[in-house]
Amino acid sequence: MQLLLVEDDPMLAQAICDGIRQHSWRLDHVGSAGAAKTALVEHGYDAILLDIGLPGESGLAVIRFLRERYDATPVIVLTARGQLSDRIRGLDAGADDYLVKPFQFDELLARVRAVMRRSQGQVVPTLVQGEVELDPSSQTVTKAGERVALSAHEYRLLLALMERSGRVVPRAYLENAVYGGAADVGSNTITVFVHQLRRKLGEGVIVTVHGHGYTVGGDR
Repeated sequence: MQLLLVEDDPMLAQAICDGIRQHSWRLDHVGSAGAAKTALVEHGYDAILLDIGLPGESGLAVIRFLRERYDATPVIVLTARGQLSDRIRGLDAGADDYLVKPFQFDELLARVRAVMRRSQGQVVPTLVQGEVELDPSSQTVTKAGERVALSAHEYRLLLALMERSGRVVPRAYLENAVYGGAADVGSNTITVFVHQLRRKLGEGVIVTVHGHGYTVGGDR
């Protein structure tokens, strides 16, 4: 099992890391929302342990970032905020469970196992545009029933477009969807990925709206 811990308290983070690794689970640790977004763009995780009270952006921004990308990775919120309103905000944002600090480590492990069991039954809708189908659950793309091999960046760009079918998606939004707002993106990067997607999926799937961005599923 591969977990991501997002926690800015170094002592608590070290204690969690040591305990998780003793159970033979793999774990990456970051200390901010921006670093978490970068990790989520670059890697896939089985579950996320997320502090809400992070420096800069809160942990809620990380949850929204995940769910807007149709990423159903289970999230357990770890926070010192025990008020009901805080718990509701975390769950409404898309968290799967909520654990108030301080907590017993065995309870944390039990909750990770529980959200993993529940996540196996989650269903995420398949996105369809003509002959192209994108399944967010398996992160696969097919055209006319045949699997299409995409890079991680190509997949994220296509997902951002297909989940907003019929709307013009600005280049800045696509850059954030592909890189999580945490990278120095070259001026022609999105253009290159669009060209690669057109080569693999057909010229008519993605339409350029000059001066505004790109769209799929709009009027030709």
